[in-house]
Amino acid sequence: MIRAIPARGATRVSLRHRISILLGCTAFVALVPVFAVAQDADTEGDTTVLQTITVEGAGKADADSRSIVATQSSAVGKMPGEILTTPATVSVVTSKEIEQRGADSVEKVVQYTAGVTTDFYGSDDRFDYVTIRGFSPYTYRDGLALGRTWLGVKEEPYAFERLEILKGANSTGFGVSDPGGAINYVTKTPRSERFGEVYGTTGSFAHKETGFDFGDNLTEDDTLSYRLTGKFQRADGEYDFSENDENFIMGGLTWRPTDMTSLTFVFDHLDRNATPSGGGHPLYTDFDRDRFFGEPDFNYDATNRNTYTMLFDHDFGNGLSFNSSARYSNANRDTGFAYIYDSAGASSLADTRADRIYSVGSSSSEQFIVDAHLLYETNFDQVESRTLAGVDYNSIESSNESGYLWGAGTPSIDWQNPVYAGLPSAIPLTTRKSNDRSTRAIYLQQDLIFSDRVTASVGLRNDWLDLEETDLATRVSKSRDYSEFSKRVGLSYKVTEELAAYVSYAESVAPPSTGNEPLYGSQYEVGVKYRPDAFPGLITASIYDLTLENITTSEGPFYLAATVEKVRHRGLDFEAKVEVTPSFGLIAGYSYIDSKIEDTSTTSSSVDGKRFAQVPEHMASIWGTYTLEGNGDRGDMTFGAGARFVGSYYFNNANTRKSDGAVIFDASFTYAIKENTSFQLNVSNLFDEKHVANNDGGALYYNPGRAIYATLRQTW
Repeated sequence: MIRAIPARGATRVSLRHRISILLGCTAFVALVPVFAVAQDADTEGDTTVLQTITVEGAGKADADSRSIVATQSSAVGKMPGEILTTPATVSVVTSKEIEQRGADSVEKVVQYTAGVTTDFYGSDDRFDYVTIRGFSPYTYRDGLALGRTWLGVKEEPYAFERLEILKGANSTGFGVSDPGGAINYVTKTPRSERFGEVYGTTGSFAHKETGFDFGDNLTEDDTLSYRLTGKFQRADGEYDFSENDENFIMGGLTWRPTDMTSLTFVFDHLDRNATPSGGGHPLYTDFDRDRFFGEPDFNYDATNRNTYTMLFDHDFGNGLSFNSSARYSNANRDTGFAYIYDSAGASSLADTRADRIYSVGSSSSEQFIVDAHLLYETNFDQVESRTLAGVDYNSIESSNESGYLWGAGTPSIDWQNPVYAGLPSAIPLTTRKSNDRSTRAIYLQQDLIFSDRVTASVGLRNDWLDLEETDLATRVSKSRDYSEFSKRVGLSYKVTEELAAYVSYAESVAPPSTGNEPLYGSQYEVGVKYRPDAFPGLITASIYDLTLENITTSEGPFYLAATVEKVRHRGLDFEAKVEVTPSFGLIAGYSYIDSKIEDTSTTSSSVDGKRFAQVPEHMASIWGTYTLEGNGDRGDMTFGAGARFVGSYYFNNANTRKSDGAVIFDASFTYAIKENTSFQLNVSNLFDEKHVANNDGGALYYNPGRAIYATLRQTW
């Protein structure tokens, strides 16, 4: 097993030096408002200054645990607002929905969200395989950048109150991103009340899991609160010779010296020992999912990450508030596995041996990111104004090495009678690099609301990117810097108190690898939203024209030649989340994407006019729950059922290999044994539907099979 190569000593010292300076500056800026004196609302002439509207905190967290319908979000940027009048498509998955569906991975959390595709890599378990409107999303945590789901750390959903999913381009909000959309994870933080739960889960694949999430006030005046969250899991994967173990612990403290000020510190540790892949299945075969064609002694995926987060809020009064957040994290990862790649496949029954590739990789990274912004809210006659201005800084230092072994001398495997070859003697390293990336940005967001009817929204942002890459074998470095400007404009019209229509234009900028140019995206969108007064609910329908251009790299997750001019997606999204009665809730979605690659090259391998890989033309889903209220000694019983349809999609950009469409059913049952004690049963892929989720040209990878989990939960 190889280990991560430490970054250069001088570089490490440089990062620590910068971290010390920035933490000091952040602490200074954060503590200045503590000494400010809050003032009452002031009126002068025709101008009225409003008190700041606060949508964060315990009230919002409590709503997320009690309802599948969210009404407010900050997913379009740092500025919180009503989803109904936000001129963009926003979906929120609350903690109640996550618990209902027993979603224990990011892929499962978002798989009932319109426009989102998951599970398109089958039994390859290395990352959260998610696309939004056909492109891999960037992810953020509490508004601070993490990176793409592709090649990123698999996040633990139990750490979050909600997941906010923004569909479409929007680099003016949280920063650099791809045009398909973004996911913002909202961390569980302390509340000013006593609460808690503890649970145990068991089920398929020798699954054993326990978790807890509780908190309380440490002082009688509610000025200091804590929260402790944890999950410990021991399990196998779906295939032989696998494991899926995890240790997760998170603790937080919140200090509220006044009603106007809040300071929160959160630490979390993620330690995951898993297996990256089942090794794939030979072409032209149809084995059970549990068959393993990798190497039992060479199949590991270990992740270790520590994260430290500071969140500060202060309300000056007179409509002015300040927010600052900062995060430092360090992560290490080691992977090694063997997988089938046999382009000839098992086309001949006489040839039962499949070629394989041995892959190894190791990486380490340090990130420090800080954001600070001011929000000013006021109104002039019939015009409400909300202005947000801020700065952020993001520094990432990483090193990675990877290697492959294939061809002559690489052990193949007999897929009819597997005999494993053991550990490889040596795998040559093909990549050994360190990267030093920093981004500085300033941004401005302005909302004007006319007569509580028309909302005009503008976002402007400029990012300065400094990139340096060093080949650790040759010690040769190359660097580039960029200045990128992005913008967003939107208009929302509230037809009635329940119905709003909107139009928007937004841009995105994605950071390149060193030596390449940034990727640019743009989107035009028109939509309507309906939020009924009679019951909690939000229904959204939108059409869009989305373009990714300036493609200068053939690297993942796009795997497009640099000659490709652009990829264009035109589509429609429909989504409804409603709680028609206290007993009946429904989530439904439908998506259509017309995908087209525009290739200006004249080579025979041109993909001009083809569909982008892993983009279904049609997707639909529905999930419903019904609660049968208790009677006498019988407690409440909640029945849940859902279905997900994923249309066929191409496995490659040349459109020579294609999947079949499939419908997958899920179900759940919850029984209230007594007050605050419940039993829950979740079944994913109820009828064990099996289809090829990915065919990379050398092997087959199937969708996840049926899994059954039972949970006993105690709350207080």
